[in-house]
Amino acid sequence: MSTLADYPKIAAGKVRELYAVDDDHLLLVASDRISAYDFILDTPIPDKGRVLTAMSVFWFEQLADLLPNHLVAYDDPRIPAEVRGRALIVRRLTMEPVEAVARGYLTGSGFADYQRTGAVCGVLLPEGLPESAKLPTPIFTPATKAEIGAHDENVTFDDVAAQIGLKQAEEIREATLAIYERGAQLAAERGILLADTKFEFGRDATGALVLGDEVLTPDSSRYWPADSYEPGRSQPSFDKQYVRDWLTSPESGWDRKSNTQPPPLPAEVVAATRARYVEAYERISGRSLADWPA
Repeated sequence: MSTLADYPKIAAGKVRELYAVDDDHLLLVASDRISAYDFILDTPIPDKGRVLTAMSVFWFEQLADLLPNHLVAYDDPRIPAEVRGRALIVRRLTMEPVEAVARGYLTGSGFADYQRTGAVCGVLLPEGLPESAKLPTPIFTPATKAEIGAHDENVTFDDVAAQIGLKQAEEIREATLAIYERGAQLAAERGILLADTKFEFGRDATGALVLGDEVLTPDSSRYWPADSYEPGRSQPSFDKQYVRDWLTSPESGWDRKSNTQPPPLPAEVVAATRARYVEAYERISGRSLADWPA
């Protein structure tokens, strides 16, 4: 049986770590770390790595007819026991240098951009839209890939086309919106709104576009309960917005503008965040986290 020490670590992000398995495969490990406002918090969220992994596997299955993905195996002898349930064997890809973001609702940095300019990433929108408004049609709003500790910057489609070429940019935009619309439809059937999400794409040895990284998890997506949706305000969510809200509340004592490490999360915030992640997975997939490898 392999151990994690058998594989060279080749990259580490805010939440995930990447190890080399062989010339064609990587081990993608999701930790229980949580990040907010470009900081990796000191307090982990139990089972978060398992939720992210199980959720990605579910969605890779649902989306396989739209686009190939990098998943090879989630239950495999090459996956070390110490990371079982939160690691995937995936294909090596040449990753595209862009965060592919789809928005169906106006919130977060998109709403901030809209308030300033009337547009999001160069996409003009109707006047007078309130926070959390449903957009007339989903839009492609790409962002740069930032280093750890830096912030992804929203860019326009033309910026992406200038960087990687018009044909590749159009292919990524088309895939992003198709995947978003499939995800939003399935989530809506489960009583959940998919407000926005981001994807990462790569190219295989033939140059074909492949969906990589994670997909439609509570880390990469905003999920809102449909029964409490009300435009004109921020929405309760199944993602880490709960953590962000606590960090910016008077209770935390933390000043977001101070550029200092946020405080540890209290036990009740950890428990409530874990519950939101688990509920998102179980409601959307119809599966129990208890059945997922651990």
